[in-house]
Amino acid sequence: MKKFLKRYAFPIVMALALGALLIFNYERGVVASEKTFYTIKEMLFVIPPIFVLLGLLDVWVPRETMVRFLGEGSGIKGVLIAILIGSAAAGPLYAAFPVAAVFMKKGAKFSNIVLFIGAWSTTKIPMVAFELASLGPKFAFVRLGLSLVGICIIALIMHLVMKRNEVEQIYIKVRDL
Repeated sequence: MKKFLKRYAFPIVMALALGALLIFNYERGVVASEKTFYTIKEMLFVIPPIFVLLGLLDVWVPRETMVRFLGEGSGIKGVLIAILIGSAAAGPLYAAFPVAAVFMKKGAKFSNIVLFIGAWSTTKIPMVAFELASLGPKFAFVRLGLSLVGICIIALIMHLVMKRNEVEQIYIKVRDL
């Protein structure tokens, strides 16, 4: 029971807080409940297909292939592939993290993981297409270019700042999932 409470402490506290909000401020509690259940419903439609794709990725892509294209020796090829995969991805940002975990288990370099997540969050192809149509090519390409430069700078800073044992600890936690 202690293990259960520790593991699910946050959702339990949030449910209690939502219940208290409903009691003390019914109108806001209803709005908060509607938003909470909408988000849960959205996640239930997004997460299962992502996990099916992850299972297929885990089975179909050999570790050696992942290491060759995204691993330590991948160089600029790994950078470009990580950005391309992140840009081509669909779905909300929270779906990127399980994908990144599978990439890590398969031997992808940490800086390529950072690039992948950064690209997923800022350079999605549908978003760029929308910006081209609604805001014009000048805005779309300047924003895309600045985003790519920013993502690369962040990945470089993380590579320089994080100690090797910190990165190894992250890989150990991912492996143990």
